[in-house]
Amino acid sequence: MFGRASTATMAGVLRRQAAGNRPMVNCASWHLQHQVRAMPWARHIGAIAAGGACAAVMLSHHNSRQQHTAAHCDAAKSSGGFKVCVCGGSGGIGQPLSLLMALDPNVAELSVYDLTIAMVPPAGVAADLGHLEKRVKVKGYAKALDQKATDVLGECLSGCSLVLVPAGMPRKPGQTRDDLFKVNANIAKEVVEACATHCPGAVVALIVNPVNSVVPAMAELYKKKGLDPKKIVGVTSLDGVRANKFVGEIVGADPDNIDVPVIGGHAGVTILPLFSQDKYGQQVPASEIPALDNHVQNAGTDVVNAKNGKGSATLSMAYAGARLGRAILAGLSGTPSTECAYVLSGVMPDVPYFTSKVTFGKTGVEEVHPIGVLNAYEQGRLQEAVKALKDEVQTGLDYAASESLA
Repeated sequence: MFGRASTATMAGVLRRQAAGNRPMVNCASWHLQHQVRAMPWARHIGAIAAGGACAAVMLSHHNSRQQHTAAHCDAAKSSGGFKVCVCGGSGGIGQPLSLLMALDPNVAELSVYDLTIAMVPPAGVAADLGHLEKRVKVKGYAKALDQKATDVLGECLSGCSLVLVPAGMPRKPGQTRDDLFKVNANIAKEVVEACATHCPGAVVALIVNPVNSVVPAMAELYKKKGLDPKKIVGVTSLDGVRANKFVGEIVGADPDNIDVPVIGGHAGVTILPLFSQDKYGQQVPASEIPALDNHVQNAGTDVVNAKNGKGSATLSMAYAGARLGRAILAGLSGTPSTECAYVLSGVMPDVPYFTSKVTFGKTGVEEVHPIGVLNAYEQGRLQEAVKALKDEVQTGLDYAASESLA
């Protein structure tokens, strides 16, 4: 039902891990993936999605802990033994993402969290991963729909340096983006609220659609609570992964040697691959760039169609999420690493949240880089991307203005 990480996916991550201290410079974008098949009762309550049961619509509704968390994280950073949580860890993205994070040498503890209505109990995922020939300790945690995450996830989240959140409902036929946002923003809010309580210093990497709106909403809520809004990071790695792969296929180069930055946002025209900034991307004939650009934007649809509507890009999304997670942990451990990510940014005027290259260091986001030199085609596309992104960012800002974290 949930699928497995392929050998090729695993090999790609391990090859990049073997690269050692080579700076990791890549961007990406993400399309929320979903599980289409579900039991009738689960469909009724909207409980099945790509992120697992954490994607369900939640039907229910800084103190000494912060000091303890900070001390734990400082100790972890000095040793490289980080604690990581995957929220939605029983789902189509969550299971392979948990597997890939369990293989990361910087991960000493892994929490797998999902709802009690998950089709696969998170304790089962943890037991399965617990048989790997790795030092990582894995434990599963579950929450009932009528429980509050802040009340039951203390042990799960305390001490975490990184929380990956592959959760949220998929977009249904006829559903507007605003309708989807209202559902998924509330799902993300419960997880983010628990993180603010139990691991306020952790980087929270969101794979919740629509990322262009959800990330600004959650970051602004963090800001209202007096926390660092740059701890909220939008996972936009999949578009960069795809751009590298597609360029490699066209020019006959190894995708591991290709670094196409993808800036802007995560959906549709807001996704802007900068092929001109990579030496292999520059080899693609100019006449083919518009079609290649469009291919990167809509690649998620290709996977959905290939799966006959019975799934989406869960494995590649897990790979991309693990790639960003690896870069974040490398930075926290003292090796600055650069990936594209969607964060609070001053890169583009009038667009406070934007995807560009981000360097992760010992405190998380350390530097948000400018977009660099664009060619004429990319300049025109940038105007298109910014125009669309403004409205989607504003949706998130409006949500945060009327909400707050407990």
